[in-house]
Amino acid sequence: MKILVINSGSSSIKYQLIQMPEKEVICSGMAERVGLDNAKIYFKSDTYEVEQVMDIPNHQIGLEKITEFILDKDNGVLKNADEITAVGHRVVHGGSSFSKTTLINDSVKNKIKELFELAPLHNPPNYEGIEVAEKIFPKANQVAVFDTAFHQTMPEVAYRYAIPNRFLEENQIRVYGFHGTSHKFVSEKAVTYLNKENSKILTIHLGNGCSITAIKDGKSVEHSLGFGPMNGLVMGTRSGDVDQSIIMYLENALGYDINEINTILQKESGMLGLTGYSDLRDIESEAEKGDRMCQLALDMNAYRIQKYIGAYAAAMNGLDAIVFTAGIGENSDVIRKLVCTNMDYLGIELDEEKNSIRSKEIREINTKSSKIKILIIPTNEELEIAKQTYQLVK
Repeated sequence: MKILVINSGSSSIKYQLIQMPEKEVICSGMAERVGLDNAKIYFKSDTYEVEQVMDIPNHQIGLEKITEFILDKDNGVLKNADEITAVGHRVVHGGSSFSKTTLINDSVKNKIKELFELAPLHNPPNYEGIEVAEKIFPKANQVAVFDTAFHQTMPEVAYRYAIPNRFLEENQIRVYGFHGTSHKFVSEKAVTYLNKENSKILTIHLGNGCSITAIKDGKSVEHSLGFGPMNGLVMGTRSGDVDQSIIMYLENALGYDINEINTILQKESGMLGLTGYSDLRDIESEAEKGDRMCQLALDMNAYRIQKYIGAYAAAMNGLDAIVFTAGIGENSDVIRKLVCTNMDYLGIELDEEKNSIRSKEIREINTKSSKIKILIIPTNEELEIAKQTYQLVK
């Protein structure tokens, strides 16, 4: 069967049309910099490849343009939309309602909408992708694969907050975790590569959104994102960890209302708040030219990751490997070098020559003497979503 996978991120839409169970990619591509200047759409099949700069103000326009490429009468890969059996959607927040892959109906859509406040950069475009896909592919099964599902194995000591018990019991306020589809995919690849099932691995997902997961014996046991996808590491526009007192101070002393504070922390902070840029490629370029704030932002980004590596190595009482993945993790040798510098106490030693090589394959970038493997493993959330979608609808 043909499965279209739609992975709507906060500023991008990745897609793959995959023949299952053969795992054959019929076409793939992405829309990037959605809502920003110089947005682009990529489309690639066996016979045709194109990259176009165009105005993509929102995710709906992006999805419509992607569909035009897929169904194009000259260079497309499908004659009509009915050839698609299922559309697999990445949905970031499943809350306490969803712990596994689910067929989408009106009830599921309403639950996803209820969680908009907890994942305001992701659940709305995820939902929009579902709405558009239902119109374009009316005969296809619509399937939701939740980012939160992989982290359901976290122990109670990790997922509970030290707040009154009633908030968990009555309101399900707890750590849910995110980027689970990516962390699951690359951690399984890492276990196979290391040939060590009883392993202690840190998977570091670095994109516009960022997170780190401690994975022990193949299961998520600790994770940097929590009730919503805003805390933890420094991100493109999200603050990561802040002192809660800042929120009260912004409201009580500076006069911001709670919605304004939410916007500040979700959409105006992180690398954007520090530098004026949310795209790491722009920040690295300006830092290389001598921009002090851009260099400081890169240093702060790496420093936060280093702190989590130390904390999670302690939580697992050991560490076999760290894995860099996602757009920044796979492509930024600058961030990887900053993260792995001065980490020799933990046995992490980077080979700078290996780090500078670009490749789409799994590879080691540690020195021979490094006690900890440093791996780059390209994520493929789309393939993981296709696998889970196929298992549900076959």
